[in-house]
Amino acid sequence: MSFEFIRKLPTPDEIRNNYPFPEQLVKIKRERDAEIADVLTGKSNKFLVIIGPCSADNEDSVCEYINRLAKINEKVKDKLILIPRIYTNKPRTTGEGYKGIVHQPDPEKKPDFLAGLIAMRKMHIRAVQESGLTSADEMLYPENWRYLSDILSYVAIGARSVEDQQHRLTVSGFDVAAGMKNPTSGDLSVMLNSVYAAQHPHSFIYRGWEVNTSGNELTHTVLRGATNKHGNNIPNYHYEDLNLLLEMYGKMELKNPACVIDANHSNSGKQFAQQIRIVKEVMHSRKLNREIHGLVKGVMIESYLVEGSQPVGGGVYGKSITDPCLGWDASERLIYDIAEYE
Repeated sequence: MSFEFIRKLPTPDEIRNNYPFPEQLVKIKRERDAEIADVLTGKSNKFLVIIGPCSADNEDSVCEYINRLAKINEKVKDKLILIPRIYTNKPRTTGEGYKGIVHQPDPEKKPDFLAGLIAMRKMHIRAVQESGLTSADEMLYPENWRYLSDILSYVAIGARSVEDQQHRLTVSGFDVAAGMKNPTSGDLSVMLNSVYAAQHPHSFIYRGWEVNTSGNELTHTVLRGATNKHGNNIPNYHYEDLNLLLEMYGKMELKNPACVIDANHSNSGKQFAQQIRIVKEVMHSRKLNREIHGLVKGVMIESYLVEGSQPVGGGVYGKSITDPCLGWDASERLIYDIAEYE
């Protein structure tokens, strides 16, 4: 019934000094950040596609996936901005199961947080070096932000974190796009209040420091579906849902109204193949309504080299060990389909 303090971990500055982001990649990140910001502020008509594995469990297979993605990016970059998912922290509803590479650099071995922080940073850097694509990650632990703040171009705040004060305040200090998901209850006002908080300046305690933040105007909403009291999934990507979100945005003083649709999770009932249909419906809704077209700036898709999922230790290279994902061929076709809509 107490804490056992194992060892003091290196600070973000210490990790960053030991594993620096190469100078030649800084310009790539700056340009990518600006491109994404232009989409969210309405200066660009490009569409965001945040796509990749449910959890980044293996550096080699993740980087192979992203290198393939980079080749597609060259063909669609006039219409789309592909942002690879490198999600290194995996939220678990009950606390059981694989929690991501930060916890377990080797999913089949015991947790090792020092090795995990290093593995997380090295994988993100390698991905940019090899592909030229800066990535997205989920900020499950606000205190970990600065381990990657010089690398990431997009950060997601999950459905179980969006109501947390420290998450909201930490996002207010970001200088990159941040997507706030609706909570598992589906209450859109919770998500919008989170966006409001993150868009404004705050003073608070962070990693032992008294800090001030300036607010993050690139904070936006992410619709991921919900679960009702009976445990049934409630999708919220339909035309009527997007209209409702538009109305709710209109009643709040928020900058750069924008939304990204998460095609998996409760929107698909974790039926990964349904992501294809869901994305196409969202793209159709954008065509039908100019205001929805202006609101919906992108989609999130869970995708890996091999479709489906497997248990830890399953041994299939490039297959998810958490939520099931679309396979590579279906993902490639879907990206080209999205570009055709644009």
